[in-house]
Amino acid sequence: MTTDTVSPLRRRMIEDMNSRKLGAHTQGGHIYSCKRFAAFLKRSPDTATLEDIRLFQLHLAETGMSICNRNRIMTGLRFLFRVTLRRLDLAAEIYHLREPQKIPLVMSPDETRRLLAVASSLKVRTLLSLGYGSGLRASEVVRLKVKHIDRAQSIIRVEQAKGRKDRHVMLSPETLGLLRAWWKARPTRWDAGVPPEERWLFPGRKPGKPMTTRQLSRLFHEAVDAAGIKKSVTLHALRHSFATHLLERGTDVRIIQALLGHDKLDTTARYTRVATGMIASIESPLDLLSQPRKKPKKSRKDQPPA
Repeated sequence: MTTDTVSPLRRRMIEDMNSRKLGAHTQGGHIYSCKRFAAFLKRSPDTATLEDIRLFQLHLAETGMSICNRNRIMTGLRFLFRVTLRRLDLAAEIYHLREPQKIPLVMSPDETRRLLAVASSLKVRTLLSLGYGSGLRASEVVRLKVKHIDRAQSIIRVEQAKGRKDRHVMLSPETLGLLRAWWKARPTRWDAGVPPEERWLFPGRKPGKPMTTRQLSRLFHEAVDAAGIKKSVTLHALRHSFATHLLERGTDVRIIQALLGHDKLDTTARYTRVATGMIASIESPLDLLSQPRKKPKKSRKDQPPA
């Protein structure tokens, strides 16, 4: 993020964010939060009072903004007051709301099969297969390079993903076959001067850049429409479906946690709430009422002596 032609306050905040190695997306969100607060105040945020903080939070509530967006804006403001301005009294006035817990929307195995079958091209099928077959996020799929594909160990190395973490995911034989076929058909116009191992698997329209997640999302929704899937699924549903289908097949939840790159097991455990195969196989206690009651087996102590 540049510090050219910006106010001294914003420049200092950017420096604070850079020193803490916050990502570009996070920095952009924090800057947006401060701009929104400044527009509400009609003056610089460094002149804010406790009452200003209270009124701004009331203002956000009255606009009907979602809880998620309200919390995101207040997180940016808290960074400004706590870190850049050292106004802990103002930072303490900021509160966050508990977000409603929603279960992930997943596709059934049959819907996933149809989605991949109607993919409009080899490129689209390869992209979607990586998302479902390895549980990759959209940003992780588009940023894959040749060096990340380890054929010898049948793994994909995901470098510096969400939370600046590396991890390994599986590389299935079918996915490897798709990648080999795509490599032969892949456009090479931006490859000049780039070492083979550093080349993007899915190059974008600009030199040196991969395709965007927006492009991938558009291709996904086109495939969803072609497959006749009526659920309001997003591209992230491929990752949700990956985790849920593994869980339904008996894969240990801790292994799924490692594949997804989750820090907390609780985050992965939420898929137990949407694993419909597991839920449907559980016998209801209502059905058990109509079954004859089994007599308990006598222990050896209860048996008469021979």
